[in-house]
Amino acid sequence: MEVTLLLEATENAFRIVERARKHAVGLLDTAVQFTAEQTRFFEEKRWELLFTGAERRKTRFQNFLGTAFILFAFWMLLSGKFDAFHLSLGAMCCVLVAYLFHDLLFANVRVGDMRVVAARFIRYIPWLIQQIVLSNLHVASLVLRRRMPIDPHIVKFKTKLETDISSVTLANSITLTPGTITMDIKDGIYYVHALDHKVADDLNAGEMEDRVAHIFMEADHLYVQDVLDAARIYGPLRA
Repeated sequence: MEVTLLLEATENAFRIVERARKHAVGLLDTAVQFTAEQTRFFEEKRWELLFTGAERRKTRFQNFLGTAFILFAFWMLLSGKFDAFHLSLGAMCCVLVAYLFHDLLFANVRVGDMRVVAARFIRYIPWLIQQIVLSNLHVASLVLRRRMPIDPHIVKFKTKLETDISSVTLANSITLTPGTITMDIKDGIYYVHALDHKVADDLNAGEMEDRVAHIFMEADHLYVQDVLDAARIYGPLRA
């Protein structure tokens, strides 16, 4: 009887030890799996941050080069001097300014890359020149008339533009166009001096604002071309 009880106790002890071993092995497998998942997660995050940082550095470098190129082009255009001294001095100044303020010119671009914005801005320049020529003719016609029928007044309108660079572009475009001068921008409201009602009506039509918004892909002025440009850029990323 005592031998039987001893055998049963030994068997129960081995059974308990076996269950404990299986439970421990299960806990170890769970811990190993959890550790592997955590390691994979942190490894993926590390590579994601690595590539994101590289892409951010690439974008900053492209913005720096674009700003330096634009500034140097304006330097040559406005200085009119092309000797080695002035070109070297202009290049150094442009590189310094681009290094300090490259995020100002290419800030808050919503969709696409700067090549799209640059291409749209280049297409915008001929239209702006055309408006400048037409406005010059209109102002000249007013001045040359005997009665000089001008009616100067202040035009106030609230812009739908959202970024600083687009607002500055619109303000400078208005000032470059004869007959209108941007006096102030406060809380998204433009105060423009208009020479007569015609130039004021042209300004209130909003075509210039829409074209500037199209350059910088503003949210309130989305066009079919915006979708096409975004599809061209992000299409390869989905493949």
